Amino acid sequence: MKPVTLGVIVGNRGFFPGHLCKTGRKTMLKVLAEEGIESVALAEEDSKFGSVESLADAQQLADLFKAHREEIDGVVITLPNFGDERAIANTLRWAGLNVPVLVHAFPDEMGKMGITDRRDSFCGKMSACNNLTQYGIKYTLTSLHTMDPEGEAFRQDLRKFVSMCRVVKGLRCARIGVIGARPAAFNTVRFSEKLLERSGISVETLDLSELFGKANRLKMDDPRLKVKIDQMNAYVPTTGVPSESLVRMAKLGTIIDDWMQDKRLVANTIQCWTSIEEFYGVVPCTLMSMMSNSLIPSACETDITGLVGMYAMMLASGKPSAIVDWNNNYGDDPDKGVIFHCSNLPKDLFVEQSVSVQNAAKMDYQEIIAGTVGKENTYGTIVGRLKAAPFTYCRVATDDLNGRIVAYLGEGELTGDPLQTFGGYGVVKIPNLQKLLAFICENGFEHHVAINPSLNAGVLDEAFTKYLEWDTYYHE
Repeated sequence: MKPVTLGVIVGNRGFFPGHLCKTGRKTMLKVLAEEGIESVALAEEDSKFGSVESLADAQQLADLFKAHREEIDGVVITLPNFGDERAIANTLRWAGLNVPVLVHAFPDEMGKMGITDRRDSFCGKMSACNNLTQYGIKYTLTSLHTMDPEGEAFRQDLRKFVSMCRVVKGLRCARIGVIGARPAAFNTVRFSEKLLERSGISVETLDLSELFGKANRLKMDDPRLKVKIDQMNAYVPTTGVPSESLVRMAKLGTIIDDWMQDKRLVANTIQCWTSIEEFYGVVPCTLMSMMSNSLIPSACETDITGLVGMYAMMLASGKPSAIVDWNNNYGDDPDKGVIFHCSNLPKDLFVEQSVSVQNAAKMDYQEIIAGTVGKENTYGTIVGRLKAAPFTYCRVATDDLNGRIVAYLGEGELTGDPLQTFGGYGVVKIPNLQKLLAFICENGFEHHVAINPSLNAGVLDEAFTKYLEWDTYYHE
């Protein structure tokens, strides 16, 4: 993923030790570089040690930020001493970046509490936050009020903040695609394009007739087909899958790739049941799995808002997301359940072949609808068991009646509990699962949920609630 760039504001106040700004700025920039984060900041010679205190300092840094507007994903305010709260707030107001802001304060050392070394950043942070609140500027706090930026605790805060910056910036300019119409039987995946557009998420459409028409026009000697078939064969075992089905999938995948690139889309969702099977002769699951595994999330049944959750978690973690059904109870354990899809789940979420050949991902046919449309028309699913791992779950929806975007999210564990079934599946353990299920039903959420093998619920919660202003329930 592209490295994140943070603007850096070093706060200073004239009658506090200025030399602390020199060392503090140097330390913060060093930590950012060590974490692989690019920075935009005043040079040491641009102002007193590259800090901001006066109106002129604030204007100079604001102009620098504006010149790098397209690069800056977030801003770190660091207070080596008390800092001038007005200069900090003015910098952000005049820059007009509208990005997440992290407020950091250096800790005082008990052996350095004299007039030449005492920071008072502890107090200055409150004044800075007070002014940011007055200015209407949203900001994020570190886990402790004051922190050594070189310590592991701050570095973890910084990594979470970087993830949140990716989520906020990514969603505010996301372009996602929907291929086909909502399946008639799936009222659950209705959504409002207009509410998504208001949050910066644009939706492009492609009719299945256009997709099928372009795919059928591809000549067998088109070199892109061989590349796509080779990619599928290298992705998962395809034993028993007819070559004709692989060719059909390759044609479909080639056209989808072209469309995604032409429309500059970052994710897609595809109508499946049962038009593609009946009128084209394959399921698109393998293609969708490959895209998701390559960090281009792909959801089924035209579930656009489910796709938004997949994309958000991918941005936060840099790992593939999947979309699944909350599908079954697991015996009589109230905190465990079974998640399932047919499936289009990304390969990286499955048990590895070195661990279990039986449970590892492979290409197969779609057992549920094979009896209706014919087995020969249903090849292309990715089946296997999800490996044990901690995970985050997320569901986004549009509340059309109240004109808002809503979401729920939380964390749990994919377990190794025994289970024999079909499709792509796993057993989950979630604290107070019954409370979560009641929340889902009471509030009319969909049966689909996005999952990601990472622990980022806190990041998503703050990104959604504070910066995107979505009504979000964080299940803990």
